[in-house]
Amino acid sequence: MIIKKVESKKDAEKFINISVSLYKDDKYWIRPLDKDISNVFQAKSNKAFQKGEVSRWIIEKEKKVLGRIAAFYQKNNSKDNFKVGGCGFFECIDDQKAANLLFDTAKNWLIKKGYESMDGPVNFGERDKWWGCLVEGFDKEPNYQQNYGKDYYQRLFEGYGFKLLFRQLTFLKKVRTPLSEKISQKADRALKDPNYNFRTLEKSKMEKYVQDFTKIYNDAWSNYPGVSKLKLSQAKLLFKQIKPILDEKILWFAYHKDDPVGFFISIPEMNQVFKYVNGKFDIIGKIKTYYHLKIKKSCKKMVGLVFGIVPKHQGKGVDGALIMASRKTIQEKLQYTDLELNWIPDFNRAMISVAQQVQVKLGKIHHTYRYNFDSKIPVKRITSK
Repeated sequence: MIIKKVESKKDAEKFINISVSLYKDDKYWIRPLDKDISNVFQAKSNKAFQKGEVSRWIIEKEKKVLGRIAAFYQKNNSKDNFKVGGCGFFECIDDQKAANLLFDTAKNWLIKKGYESMDGPVNFGERDKWWGCLVEGFDKEPNYQQNYGKDYYQRLFEGYGFKLLFRQLTFLKKVRTPLSEKISQKADRALKDPNYNFRTLEKSKMEKYVQDFTKIYNDAWSNYPGVSKLKLSQAKLLFKQIKPILDEKILWFAYHKDDPVGFFISIPEMNQVFKYVNGKFDIIGKIKTYYHLKIKKSCKKMVGLVFGIVPKHQGKGVDGALIMASRKTIQEKLQYTDLELNWIPDFNRAMISVAQQVQVKLGKIHHTYRYNFDSKIPVKRITSK
């Protein structure tokens, strides 16, 4: 086996195509768009390069690609100055020696850059994409820009010495099943308060809603471990990216008088469309996407991107009221049959409680691991906040 740094266009294609060979017989795998993977490693499309660096490798044996990995870092803002980098985009045959060579290569590169630990598998960028090792849910199709994986990847990571940092939970719900009586009762307080109001995003006022989204996100989420404060420019880019597929009726905001205090942001689950393009978003892929999204309406699943209530208004029933307010439209007037709530960390007990009140079931679990290069330093799990 030889490890080879990805430097040429041919190597970059091999980096992408290893997934095709690994999952060729897996009926649940949906091939990611090639451009989405490639864009992670291009400075012009990934702002993580402004404060970090990335490198990637493939393993070959007798000209056959056996696996891949990327290693990266972004400027570390840890209060204890413990420098943690990351590895991700891991794919590998079921061979611990091959996996170890990939992990060693990532580790050694990070050590040379002055880092003391690595998380994996994670993304070179925001954590809502390509994050976590799937350990449960192999009989479910992956959502757009979410990690799938082989059932032996958990063994390869833990066999190398990675320790669990936290779990990411994905909850599933049939849209037209009822909500719990508990959430209805919980919502009454906010729904009866005339100072609260709930509304959907309006494309004609996009600038306002982007600003409101940024304020709510930073108040509700930026104090959680590993969650960076969102810049307005980043929020604008996010909404620009999702604008072509945006469905106003599934993006809900909560206000106290005119002050934005909560949101429930969902989008159509685009893998239900992209599975027909086989990773290619060329002119043919775009035509197929338009046909399945706008004409055939193949997308019957919506995915909850993020849900948040600012701390000042938590415990007042606003979370329940936001869900109740959106219920009639989503349940009765739209084509969606399924909802998935992605990326709920196991340390966020409040969000898990809200999800459970919506009558969901656990469908997928991803693990985020950490590997400290000095084995004497224990990995501390992120716990409930």
